[in-house]
Amino acid sequence: MAALVPEPTRPKRSQIQLGAAGFGVVFLLVGIAGFIPGLTSHYMHLGFAGRESSARLVGIFQVSILHNVVHLLFGVAGLVFSSTPLRAKNYLFYGGIAYAVLFFYGIVTTYGSPANFVPFNAADNALHFALAGAMLTAALVLDRGPTWTKVLQEGKADL
Repeated sequence: MAALVPEPTRPKRSQIQLGAAGFGVVFLLVGIAGFIPGLTSHYMHLGFAGRESSARLVGIFQVSILHNVVHLLFGVAGLVFSSTPLRAKNYLFYGGIAYAVLFFYGIVTTYGSPANFVPFNAADNALHFALAGAMLTAALVLDRGPTWTKVLQEGKADL
């Protein structure tokens, strides 16, 4: 008779890891949705980059191939960096900073400017502001319990 071997236990994922993975999944879904006709209106006008791309995700957010690829890469990064609490915190914090920079860039760049290469419209700017706030808040608020205390005690060994 075969001996029963206990199933290996996985370490419990912390709240901050789940938060980073959640943002990663959402970014992946948004990146994929930007390539789906029907979810993206004027899909036949989806350009590589710039304001000439008149495709709009759910009819609101102006997207381009570059914009969608950035969302996909940001989603993969969220899943990869959710591997440890410290990496997840860094993903959320620096991702929030990146979206804050995108928000300010979108505000100072006029719509018709050649510098509007992503492209941005007013809805994108509002969403980037909300994402910056949500990611920074998640980085600063999530995991203030025993799991995060253990991470702080371990120092930078998780890098």
